Amino acid sequence: MIDRTVAMEIVLSALREAVDQNGGDASGVNEQTVIVGPEAVIDSIGVVSLIVDIEQRLEMDHQVSVTLANDRAMSQRNSPFRTAAVLADHILATEREGAVS
Repeated sequence: MIDRTVAMEIVLSALREAVDQNGGDASGVNEQTVIVGPEAVIDSIGVVSLIVDIEQRLEMDHQVSVTLANDRAMSQRNSPFRTAAVLADHILATEREGAVS
């Protein structure tokens, strides 16, 4: 199991790389950075790439296997991909669900 600090570091690192790859300025990326919606720092393809990148980092660096874009995530009224902080919390919740199953 990882803690929130590790989850947040993974999200922020991956998000900064995604913003850089899209030609944006990643210097302001923080916990409140918007990932999806009108103020998003990356486009929809970037979001998909971000999710895959985070899943791979979790698996390779922490032996945590999760699927972040699962049925539950996609059916939630409020997207678990809204901001970096919400995504970090989603990672922890998804990991806990997998540990319980």
